[in-house]
This record gives sequence, structure tokens and C-alpha cells, in this order.
Amino acid sequence: MSAKSVFQEEKNPRGIPKAPFIANVEEYLGGPDGMVETPLKNFQDAIAKYRYMDANLTQRRKGLEDKIPDIRKTLHMVEFLQERREGKNKNDDDLEDDLSDEENSDNSKKPLTTTFELNDTLFAEAELEDTDTVYLWLGANVMLSYKLSEAASLLRSKLDLAEASLKATIEDLEFLREQLTVMEVNTARVYNWDVKRRRERRLAGEANGKKGGLSLANSSVTL
Repeated sequence: MSAKSVFQEEKNPRGIPKAPFIANVEEYLGGPDGMVETPLKNFQDAIAKYRYMDANLTQRRKGLEDKIPDIRKTLHMVEFLQERREGKNKNDDDLEDDLSDEENSDNSKKPLTTTFELNDTLFAEAELEDTDTVYLWLGANVMLSYKLSEAASLLRSKLDLAEASLKATIEDLEFLREQLTVMEVNTARVYNWDVKRRRERRLAGEANGKKGGLSLANSSVTL
């Protein structure tokens, strides 16, 4: 019996194979005299593979759960800057018809005061000039400039992809843990079946020995 025969052809949408449930151990092993060593080894190999995938997906889930809030926070900031700039442009258009709003116009042109993170516990204050361009880290020490609308669109697409990936990862983890449970149950069933078979054979051997002893005793009495 090969290790490949442990897995079924049925898979989940991401290609993780489904573990079979061994309902009839004797039939699975090929009869009452079937060997259990190879199937048990194959089960342990399958469990090890499932656990390896579980560890990788758990790490991926953690990375996504850390990444998604950062993307969402960046998107909210870009949307805030975009709304602020659009609001300023609208005020500028209105001022052309109402010179009395000159003071409001001056206030709208004031830079935005905010804080930015230098490290986990250190923040600095900065003033943001009115701009329609932002710089985004893309990873691997790469930063590119984008217009506010382009940056918002890019961040929304990245957020959607990350959330979809997180959902799929959680589904895969749940599926993997179900398969691990099935394989552990299979291992216990095969092991217990083998223990029961050995006990029955031992008891049968002892009974045959007692019968043989009685037959010899009866023969001695007859003689």
C-alpha cells in the first residue's frame, strides 16, 4: 500500500486533498491477516503533511491579519486627504462668487498638522501641505508616488485581495483540522483493530493448548 493511496482524489478549492474515513478496517487492510505497519506509517506521513500545511497557513493567516489593518489605515488616510482636497476645491469655486468667504479660504489653505510614527513608541509632529500625490510602500524597499485617486483605487484592490485571501486561508485551516482529526481517528481504529486481533489470536492459541492437554490426559487414562 503506497502513501499516495491514503489521500482521496477529492480536494478542496485550493487543492488540499481530503482524508478518507476508514469505516471497515479489515476490508481496508485486505483481510483478517492484513499488515498494519505500512498503513500506520502512511497515516503518520499524511498527518505530518497536514500539520506542515497547517503551520504554513497559520503563519499566512497571522501575516494577513497584521497586514489588513495597515492597508485599511492607509486607505482611510488617503481617502481623508482626497476628501479634504475635494472640499478645498469646492470652497475655492464658491469663493469666486462670494468674496466675503476670504477668511475661510485662508483657513482651508492652512497645512494639516498631524503625527507620524517613527517606531513603535516614538511619534513626531508634521505639517502636510495641500497635495494630490502620496507615496506608497510596495514592499522590497520600493516606494512609488501615486495620485490620490490612483492610490485609493490601488489600496482598495489590495484590501479586497487580502480579505479574500484571509477568508480562504481560514477555510483551509478549518478543512485541514478536519482532515487531521479523520487521520488521527483512522490511526486509532487501525491500531485498536490490531490489538484486538492479537488478543483474539492469543486467546485462541491458549484454548487450543488446553484442548491439546486434555486430549493427552485422556489418552494416558485409556492406556
